[in-house]
Amino acid sequence: MKRTIIKIDEDLCNGCGLCVEGCHEGALQMIDGKARMISDLYCDGLGACIPECPTGAITLEEREAEPYDEIRVLERILPKGESTVLAHLNHLIDHNQTEFVEQGVKYLKKNAPHIDLSKLKTNMNTKEMNDREMIKEAVASAGLAQGGGCPGSRMMNFGNQGNGDTDTNPAPSGSQPSELRQWPVQMHLVNPQAPYFQKADVLLAADCVAFSMGDFHSKHLKGKGLAIACPKLDHGKDQYLEKLVAMIDEARINTLTVMVMEVPCCSGLLQLAKKAADKAGRKVPVKAITVSLQGSIIQEEWI
Repeated sequence: MKRTIIKIDEDLCNGCGLCVEGCHEGALQMIDGKARMISDLYCDGLGACIPECPTGAITLEEREAEPYDEIRVLERILPKGESTVLAHLNHLIDHNQTEFVEQGVKYLKKNAPHIDLSKLKTNMNTKEMNDREMIKEAVASAGLAQGGGCPGSRMMNFGNQGNGDTDTNPAPSGSQPSELRQWPVQMHLVNPQAPYFQKADVLLAADCVAFSMGDFHSKHLKGKGLAIACPKLDHGKDQYLEKLVAMIDEARINTLTVMVMEVPCCSGLLQLAKKAADKAGRKVPVKAITVSLQGSIIQEEWI
């Protein structure tokens, strides 16, 4: 099956072993002085090891790989003790991996009752399960990802023209006006058929971009439909691919601009856009913009 999984550049790997310590699932080992993946089925593709690498040797890629196996992972890490098991499950919770969390909790309740599951995070959308010894079951993520009646995902169009001239909420005197023309903006929540995407110039931005750039609204967002995503932390990126293809083929967007940070894990968003452009029936111009951590443009090109 095709899925997102880590890739190690052995030429960049300096053998420090920090990524091995950061991989709770045990997918990495030091072999012959280099970090190596020992089995695809242990890698959840969430990239916890990436920020641990001081040389940028680890990135994410989408390729044919064995499906991730939560039970095999737990069997492997149980001997390492409760702290490692809880760190692993909390890592899944942080990334809203509902199905794997449920699998893990059920397995541990049956096979490792000594693990104190009450120490797990409950920051996913949850409801109490009948068995009080089990953690709260994460069940609302999928519903919210599709709207699910959540007021925060209700579609709103702030301006008919989308050129910055229509302002339903004028900015206070002296402040910088927002150029946002729509709601929602998170990629899981946007509807590719929304009116503000129809035949529009669309900006697909990594979550951190707007926080690093002082002129993001006036120079880059103005007049564009917006979708934001994090290629490292977000789950369900296959849905992102489908939505981008729908924007190109069905909403018939005019251009697609992809803005990413200079950090290696951010490149996955550009790769996703390229794949969507290749998969779509229509051809659409795609611009790639790379932003430094201080908010300056490092590279800008049509691809």
